[in-house]
Formats: sequence, structure tokens, C-alpha cells
Amino acid sequence: MHINVKDAGEQAVILYLDDVPTEQSIGQLKVLVEIIQEALDDDLIDTIPSYQSVLVQFNPLTTDHQRVSHRIQSALAQRRYNPPVHTRSQIVRLPVYYDVSVGPDLERIARHHQCEIEQVIERHCMNIYHIYAIGFAPGFAYLGHVDDAIAMPRLEHPRAQVPAGSVAIADHQTAVYPKASPGGWNLIGRCPSPLFQPQQAHSLPFSVGDRIQFMPISQQEFLDLGGSLDDV
Repeated sequence: MHINVKDAGEQAVILYLDDVPTEQSIGQLKVLVEIIQEALDDDLIDTIPSYQSVLVQFNPLTTDHQRVSHRIQSALAQRRYNPPVHTRSQIVRLPVYYDVSVGPDLERIARHHQCEIEQVIERHCMNIYHIYAIGFAPGFAYLGHVDDAIAMPRLEHPRAQVPAGSVAIADHQTAVYPKASPGGWNLIGRCPSPLFQPQQAHSLPFSVGDRIQFMPISQQEFLDLGGSLDDV
């Protein structure tokens, strides 16, 4: 696997992997991040993996682009970077209340695919989704791949406000909105679990390379878990 290292601003470099994103290669990003963390140690500020790249932010007071690139390349050469086929990742199970009251696009998706709403829900739950990237908003994980039978393009006119916890589909990706925000994805349900808690030591319950499984729950279970039926 070939990796290109390029400058990305005053205190960052970005690593590009040549491969097309796959479930295997996304898992391999976790290994690459570990190598970078070991190579840069205290000079490292943060690593941000996404699809087939890793943004590396470093302390410009203690090092520079050239030394960072050299140390990463040396570490990769020493480790003979060739991640295993199966990389370690956790499965995070998220409860979801699927209903037209919180998933206003359910009926339209079912009509588009000429199926029942229950079939849309069943197909969404049957997959275990890989986290390809985290962005747009803190805790917003881009998950793939959604079954062809329920995939839907983004809305032509995005909503001005999407409620926190909304579970949505856009093309062959799915996601949960961690906070209320504008959004153009198709809403199919709502999750009561908090996905971004900055006050906690681990602000997110998952990372790139992990997997997500959605578990259908009743309205009462949703409310008992702290969910809200409000529109904002």
C-alpha cells in the first residue's frame, strides 16, 4: 500500500492512501493512526482519519513539516506497513425508534422503492455499518453501506433544523445527527443515545474503523432511554 504525505497548512500534514475505500482499508486506518501516534509522540496534537486519508496536526513550536514527514515515513518503513486483513474494531449498538412521527421520510422512501415502511426499517437494521469518517458536526459519523433497496438521494431542499438523534439516509450512507442542526438527509427514526459528550474523557462512543448496528425499540423504550419527541 502506497502512502503520500503532503503539507496541509502551517501545522499539519495529510497522508493519502492510494486504495479505493473498502471495509478492509477503513479498518487499516486505525493501524496507521497508531503508527503515527508512536512516531510523533509528544509532538502530535491530533490525528483525524477520514475515508482514505489521515490529517496529522503537530506542534509547530517543537517540530516542522519536514521532520514530521520524515519520522512518519521512517516509522512506516520500519513497521513494513502491511496491516492485517482483519483489524480490531468494536461494534457499537445504537437503539432507534423508527416511526413516521420522528422519521418523516419513511413513507416517501417506501413509496419510492415500492415497498412497505416495515421493510425499509428491516433493511436498515439488518446491516452492520462501518464508520468511514466523522465530520460535518462533532459526533456525526458517516456510515456505509446502505442497501440498494432503501438508498435515497439527499433532499433537494435541506431542512433548516433536524432534531438531535435523527437517524437518516443519504445515497448509500446513513448517520445519526448528534445535535440539532440543518440537514439534507432523509429522516427515518430517532436515537436516544448521546453521541457527543465533550465533558467526558472519551467524548465519542466510537471512532473511524468501528462498526454500528441499529437496534429497533418501541416508543416507550425510546422515552425511557431519555429520547425526545420534540421537533428541535
